[in-house]
Amino acid sequence: MEKEQELKNIVRERYAKIAEQGKAENASSCCGATTPSNKVYNIMMDDYSETNGYAEEADLGLGCGLPTQFAKIKKGDTVIDLGSGAGNDCFVARHETGAEGKVIGIDFTPIMIEKARINAEKLGYNNVEFRTGDIDDMPVSDNIADVIVSNCVLNLVPNKKKVISEMYRVLKPGGHFSVSDIVLVGELPDALREDAEMYAGCVAGAIQKKEYLQIMIDQGFQNLTIQKEKPIVIPEDILGKYLSPEEVKTFNKGETGIFSITVYAEKHGTPQEKEKINLSEIQAKQSCNPNSGCC
Repeated sequence: MEKEQELKNIVRERYAKIAEQGKAENASSCCGATTPSNKVYNIMMDDYSETNGYAEEADLGLGCGLPTQFAKIKKGDTVIDLGSGAGNDCFVARHETGAEGKVIGIDFTPIMIEKARINAEKLGYNNVEFRTGDIDDMPVSDNIADVIVSNCVLNLVPNKKKVISEMYRVLKPGGHFSVSDIVLVGELPDALREDAEMYAGCVAGAIQKKEYLQIMIDQGFQNLTIQKEKPIVIPEDILGKYLSPEEVKTFNKGETGIFSITVYAEKHGTPQEKEKINLSEIQAKQSCNPNSGCC
């Protein structure tokens, strides 16, 4: 428990600093947390600029996908965004829910909450609310959300089982989530995994893809589908902070992979509908299109 709190404090401190950085600086590093590469890279993020509801001043360049694009949000839905930052995904979700819906953003960094509220006020969105809190202990009642979205945040939470359990709790029966996140295939070098700065930068906090998906299955989610998957390539000048030149070459030639995935799953509608699914079934359900980056 003490270690979990220590890691949370690291992330909170780093993201408080990130809130004061520009989008270009954040986008050129690992989720904004590390010293930027001396070349211009968009290591993790996808381009939101053509997305309906996009608010440039709320885009800090911290995401690793476009979960709202896949979230099947309908007019009048109640949507929760986990790790809402300056509010960009909330505002995109609000475009889909319309004025008759409701969007709740949750973030544990006070300066992010402040920025998000200012942005919502500028946009005149009275149905977008931002709450300070941990996403593994959400300040939200049971069975309240139709949809949960999250963009490159769950990987930062030390206790992933707890946050996914919370997602199940706050979703209505029949509700669903679409989350983008960073996962691993194979083991990262110890230097990457152990460095606190890299932890806040999304990579060392990531877990194995199979483990990540299995936690969701174990919590009772159904119809689990990988909606999008793309490899993350870390530039050599960033890797060089943690690895020797020889280790960088070995790492780049190895079997280890860092991926951004967008995952969809549903909460069962009634107790009778609840059933476990096998991880092997997911590949057959994986949706893929020529623009998804997974083909």
